[in-house]
Amino acid sequence: MFNWFTWFTQMQNSKVFSLVLFFITFCLIVLYVYGGRRRAERLESYKYIPFDDDDMADSAGAHRGQEQ
Repeated sequence: MFNWFTWFTQMQNSKVFSLVLFFITFCLIVLYVYGGRRRAERLESYKYIPFDDDDMADSAGAHRGQEQ
């Protein structure tokens, strides 16, 4: 009954199993992220968020300087 457990405890077998498991997980994540067209477009729009924050901080700083 526990033959599969002894097979899995051998290092050469568990490495291959882990590699296959992580590769399948990675592929599923990539398919989930880029599978739907709307989701892919939404995620692509998020790549500009850090630059938008910088523009907003610059404009807020300029407005504060004009008020004084």
